Amino acid sequence: MRPASQHATLELPFRAPYDWPRVLRFFRGRAIPGVEAVEDDAWLRAIEFAGASGTLAVRRHARKRCLVVEIDGPVSAHAHALAAPLSRMFDLQTDPAAVAAQLATDPWLAPLVEAAPGLRVPGAWSGFELVVRAIVGQQVSVKAATTIVGRLVTRVGERIESHPHALTAWRFPTPAALAAADLAGIGMPGKRVAALQGFAQAVASGAVTIERSHAAVDAGQPRAQRRSGRTDVRAASAVQKDDLDAMRAALLALPGIGPWTVEYVAMRAWRDPNAWPATDLVLMQAIVARDPALVRPTQQRARTDTWQPFRAYAAMHLWNEIADRAGAARGG
Repeated sequence: MRPASQHATLELPFRAPYDWPRVLRFFRGRAIPGVEAVEDDAWLRAIEFAGASGTLAVRRHARKRCLVVEIDGPVSAHAHALAAPLSRMFDLQTDPAAVAAQLATDPWLAPLVEAAPGLRVPGAWSGFELVVRAIVGQQVSVKAATTIVGRLVTRVGERIESHPHALTAWRFPTPAALAAADLAGIGMPGKRVAALQGFAQAVASGAVTIERSHAAVDAGQPRAQRRSGRTDVRAASAVQKDDLDAMRAALLALPGIGPWTVEYVAMRAWRDPNAWPATDLVLMQAIVARDPALVRPTQQRARTDTWQPFRAYAAMHLWNEIADRAGAARGG
């Protein structure tokens, strides 16, 4: 029996509807081999947080409107602090009614919202991991990207000794280790390898900050509302936008990283509900299928701008439409 001091349970509430099966499908198709897994209707991984290690298992509660997080190991002492990042990762703070009310005004999106009213934008445990995956995934399929990231883990990552779960027994490579690694034969073109290691070096050196500080995001708007109403809410939103604009510019300035990568990271790691990866092939094809005259991203923009401030959710609905048809994890 595990000692009580090494285990904690969190219940993280959400606003219904919440489409847990599709959230899990998204994570399952992109799970980093050796680091995270989806099995028995749960998302699993080993973590390090605040200097402590342990494992997470996240499931939907059978009856209540919440996710249940089981935390094992020394990291369980930080259970309270883990609630906020996990709520962001699983997009629990979103008001699905507000998203649906905006997107359902568009005749293209209305049937998609009706079919999947609780669709969320799945986040990421680590912004660094997500950027690595986004760079690896440039111009390749979701499956191919997953395979290559798995190779990176076993070549450069660290195996966790005596870990009880084989599918989550590796630590993802650190920025410094990835920057210095020999990646010959890893399965990527030389320019992409250079972009990957250039990014890792920028993070390792502190030249680029990839993990967004969410303290203002989590606390700013409610606090602003308590102080003096709409003026402070707008001020808090402006600060958040400036923060995102600066992070976008810093990431985009790195060689080999384009707008698609930046917007994908903004969607999932930085939690920007209005992010839009305009050059995503699946999204572009979905729009052209509805209006063949809208071939280029610049032509599509007038239509996609009407989905603000929830363009990231529009992207998820369009990706999800393809995934539902294919019965697989497509898009993103």
